[in-house]
Amino acid sequence: MSSHPKKSAWWLALALPLVAPAVQAAEAENETELDKVEVTGSRIKRIQIEGANPVVSIGRTDIDRAGVSSISEFLQQLTASGSALNTKFNSSGNFGFPPDGGGVGAGSAQVDLRHLDAKRALVLVDGKRWVNESSASGVSSAVDLNTIPLSIVDRIEVLLDGASTVYGTDAIAGVVNVITRKDFNGMDARATVGAYTETGDGDSETYEVSMGKSDAKSSLFFSLAYNDVGTIAAADRDISQEPVPGTGVTRGSSATPQGRFVFDNTGGFADGGLCPGNICDITTPQGATFPANIPSFPTNFIPFSNAERFNFQPYNLVLTPSERTSAFLQGTYELSDGITFYGKFLYNTRSSRNQAAPEPIFLGSDAGNGNVGDHVVFDATNPYNPFGITLSADGGNAFFLTRRPLEGGPRVYTQDVNTFYFNSGFTGAFAIGDTPWDWDLNYIYSRNQALQETHGTYNMAHIVRGVGPLAACTSDPSCVPINFFGGAAGGSLTPDMLDYMLAVLHDTSEQEMRSYSANVSGNPLDLPAGPLGLAFGFEHREQVGSYTPDHLSSSGEANGVPSQPTSGRFSVDEFYGEVVVPLVADAAFAELIEVEASGRFSDYSTSGSTSTFKFGGRWQVNDDFLFRATLAQGFRAPSVGELFGSQARFDAAISDPCSGTGTAIPAECVPFGIPATYQQPNPQISVLTGGNPTLAPEESDSLTWGFVYQPGWAEGLPLTDRLELDVNFYDFTVDGAIQAIDAQTQLDECVAAGPTSPLCAGIDRNINGVITSFNNTLLNIGAIDTTGWDLNLVWRLEETAVGNFVVTWANSFVTDFSTTDLTGVTELTGIERTDSAIPEWTSSMIIDWSQAAWSGAWTMRLIDGVTESCSDFLDGTPDSLTALGLCSDPAVVEADSTNRLGTTVYHDVQLAYDMGEIGGMDTTFKWGVNNLFDKAPPLCLSCSLNGYDASTYDVPGRYMYVAIVGRFD
Repeated sequence: MSSHPKKSAWWLALALPLVAPAVQAAEAENETELDKVEVTGSRIKRIQIEGANPVVSIGRTDIDRAGVSSISEFLQQLTASGSALNTKFNSSGNFGFPPDGGGVGAGSAQVDLRHLDAKRALVLVDGKRWVNESSASGVSSAVDLNTIPLSIVDRIEVLLDGASTVYGTDAIAGVVNVITRKDFNGMDARATVGAYTETGDGDSETYEVSMGKSDAKSSLFFSLAYNDVGTIAAADRDISQEPVPGTGVTRGSSATPQGRFVFDNTGGFADGGLCPGNICDITTPQGATFPANIPSFPTNFIPFSNAERFNFQPYNLVLTPSERTSAFLQGTYELSDGITFYGKFLYNTRSSRNQAAPEPIFLGSDAGNGNVGDHVVFDATNPYNPFGITLSADGGNAFFLTRRPLEGGPRVYTQDVNTFYFNSGFTGAFAIGDTPWDWDLNYIYSRNQALQETHGTYNMAHIVRGVGPLAACTSDPSCVPINFFGGAAGGSLTPDMLDYMLAVLHDTSEQEMRSYSANVSGNPLDLPAGPLGLAFGFEHREQVGSYTPDHLSSSGEANGVPSQPTSGRFSVDEFYGEVVVPLVADAAFAELIEVEASGRFSDYSTSGSTSTFKFGGRWQVNDDFLFRATLAQGFRAPSVGELFGSQARFDAAISDPCSGTGTAIPAECVPFGIPATYQQPNPQISVLTGGNPTLAPEESDSLTWGFVYQPGWAEGLPLTDRLELDVNFYDFTVDGAIQAIDAQTQLDECVAAGPTSPLCAGIDRNINGVITSFNNTLLNIGAIDTTGWDLNLVWRLEETAVGNFVVTWANSFVTDFSTTDLTGVTELTGIERTDSAIPEWTSSMIIDWSQAAWSGAWTMRLIDGVTESCSDFLDGTPDSLTALGLCSDPAVVEADSTNRLGTTVYHDVQLAYDMGEIGGMDTTFKWGVNNLFDKAPPLCLSCSLNGYDASTYDVPGRYMYVAIVGRFD
């Protein structure tokens, strides 16, 4: 690499990050590092770190500037990132098991590139695979970034290109490679504390100590880190206090503390006009108490209406608490000339928590539990039965009887996750003739184990026994008759009843990975334009995953989501080769032209064999301009959870398009035999999810191309020291994508197409019109297509009297994102759907400043507006979103109404002061505020929880932090 200043800036421009690049640090490193290095996306070691692949390089300076406490928080702010799970998702309980075989990774955090899902982004540490997360609710296909402590990070390289030929499966959308700290001498200690200023919640503490020593023969690095993030309750954020702010509780649950009771009273007691056609849909008044906690029928009952619905939102969390502790040790030792031994070890433990409203109990033939509650009998002999008749689900008169016992307290889900990682091997060099070669042999063993305890849930078998025949209950010494109808106001569920009803569930999961690999790279030929680069290697990998639910869940006796154990394994043998051929050098309009090609053959024990190829090229016209392009094939083999995941229930927020006004249903629903009086009883519909052993691997094609331009003439502009422009275009197609059809879309299209449509297969209704089964298991759907481009600009100003300034402006544009499946082509560009958004434009502008001992940064993050559906299960009623005037673009046909989530801009600031040496340590103090102007996220009417999209927008509120960093050599 040339040390000419213009040339060094040129190499730097090739690796411009999409957001927050450490321009100064990267430039200094590039100007002095002359050793051959391996960069993410290639196994060939070269002096120049750039290539045909668009690689984002993120240093510790960038992460420190963002004021975050985890890798995921920073990566999810990249303009090329999509929606991914994080600690803002209070995702347990009714969310059950999403249709991906992986369960809900409560408390974990992932990264999504190009909106192609976290499972299509490969996570590496020092170029080696990391074990997938354990969520204690399934077998996940993605890595939990919370298992990788921030304290060990030297830099992060993000490859925004398909890389299956180099790394194998999962690298369809790109690669995140965490480079750990090596060649470290001295000690580094950091402490950071912060909280949300107006409410004082969401407090966080981070403490890190790192130390190391290295010389010409050996190196040793050790790091210990502790991170504790506090809670934010939904009740403490205006946007999250109600199911839909501004609509009261109209979108609340029909499972209320007073209960909702839908049954057939034919042949029963006189109903006082409460039960038209003998069909009762009744409750008791909110806050009402009754003598002996037993209401009289019909005197103490009223018709159920939307005004009676329960607002469950204040019980939720906006930010879930998490405590993480990690220890990391790595070292190298030169055994002889040309052979070095290395080893690394990590242990990380996490304790986290979710919380939801007191658990609702759904009983009866319309409940759709899939457990014993669907067959309940409320016997007439039960002393707490106010109706005087037996209500039997199997007997045909107990349809939908629910209650939410506040007496039992909220549901609390706690997770304990332990991650163990060991990697060891040998690196070295040898020569054949005059040709030097580098080689490495590697072994990895990694394990992730999780335990989730659920408190505040119920033993459904005990409830069914407690409301059944009195004689059967009294014959069981442990049974206690249960007062299901007495309401919560008087505490009708006594401590004895609660002791009998409540249960604590223990679910576990584990993932384990073993890998052996060997790699060789070198320059076997000197061509006229430069050395030929060659790399090849072999890898054998074994992955094992299991999920074991509590016996109550697997037996169908637990309330909520029944599930069965999951276990499976696969192994793969892979061979790869890569070559870089320089064609032209030091010619007119071609300072360097080179092409590269790579291929990989993979043989899976579960999915058979596959081959992929990649081609690329780099044309450096001169010192000012470079053009690069790659054309790649990719693949992703189905994971353990996707192949072997047991079928389970997922309570999805779905609006039934056949829900009527109570007197009429939409005309297209009549052929389904749905009664005219049908109304969707609850905003959630249970869908059947799970793995599919017949799944085939996904296949992908990607094209990326772009240019880097650093005009020499810009150095003559006023105030300008250097100007750099990086533009990249991309086009990804994933064929046979493994995922479930969007349940809402499938239901809508089924109704539109009619009962004979293939889309209706697996969607069953009972005689009351209620959906009782909805098959939503994994398939190889048609395709995912996305195109877009990135524009990144760096403007380094000349030194001024008030300091040095660097302006970095990063942008990502999505021009198209669509899916193709049985429902047809669905365009998602600029759309908010299923708690995630695909904005057409995301942008980040950073102004860095330094002057003597002071430095600072101002970051502006822009998220373009998106559009959501403004239709739900109350369409056609006075309480619909359209009728309440909440839709920005209402339509005559309410199902076509939409709502605009406006453009959102966040401002973050940080100020740092180098305090010099204190107590023998060079000490720096930092102060920062994220979301300086307290910008609220846009209200999301279609989002499942908390009134906003937690995967796209920040937690509501202004966050302030202070940090102190000490270092000595």
